[in-house]
Amino acid sequence: MTIRRLAILPALLAPLALGGCESLNFWDGRDSSLRPQGASYADMSPEALYAAGLEALKAERYAQAVQLFEAVERDHPYSSWAANARLMSGYAEYSRNRYTEALAQLDRFIQLSPAHRDIAYAYYLRGLCYYEQIADAQRDQQGTETAMVALQDVVNRFPNSTYARDARLKIDLARDHLAGKEMNIGRFYEQRRLYAAAIGRFRSVVENYQTTNHTPEALYRLTEIYLALGLPEEAKKTASVLGHNYPGSPWYQDSYALLVDGAPSAEGNRPGFLRRAANTIF
Repeated sequence: MTIRRLAILPALLAPLALGGCESLNFWDGRDSSLRPQGASYADMSPEALYAAGLEALKAERYAQAVQLFEAVERDHPYSSWAANARLMSGYAEYSRNRYTEALAQLDRFIQLSPAHRDIAYAYYLRGLCYYEQIADAQRDQQGTETAMVALQDVVNRFPNSTYARDARLKIDLARDHLAGKEMNIGRFYEQRRLYAAAIGRFRSVVENYQTTNHTPEALYRLTEIYLALGLPEEAKKTASVLGHNYPGSPWYQDSYALLVDGAPSAEGNRPGFLRRAANTIF
């Protein structure tokens, strides 16, 4: 699943503009240029290490950025830069798709710096790490549920933030993903005439994922199965729900065609008795 990566927070880029730290204006990006022969990262100030880490991030040298940020934590653990370095190390790991390592850094940041000004971003980035690992709809969806929990945590903790708004969007996409998984399984059962199992999956979509794009098809499939089982009244009720909520959907038109002899399939809006019957259900 592809997402648009957010830019690094401006607040975390601020150290690049600070005066008084080692000049990096002419740094060539090589580690040897940062450390004279025989010297170590311990000889550099935390400001210089952090700024060099940000420069490496901007140049997409993520492994080097992680090394520099870890040096800040290791060599200057009590400096004001250590917490920022921990967060940016998580971002660098995330940027190179090393989600397990990113989560370890972010969890440490959240645990050690719960009052940090960028704590909302840390929770959001944590949610993205799980979201990026969502498998396709053909595979186990435990990762999708984990991502939804992590993103919902962002919404609950920071409901009015920009991160919460994007988290809500991703939760909706994840729910659609889970509904797609249920639909795949339901179609599999229906094709093999395992109707009871198929009904369970399609009803799950209707009841638990009713705001997703899969609901109209799920209602159509239920209509189709009820007719196959010789339950026309159940089929009519299900098609009525479909017509009431999705009157312009091709799935409603196909349901209408199943129930009305001679009715065209997926052509124009044919409300007919199904649309009217919805009033007796709702």
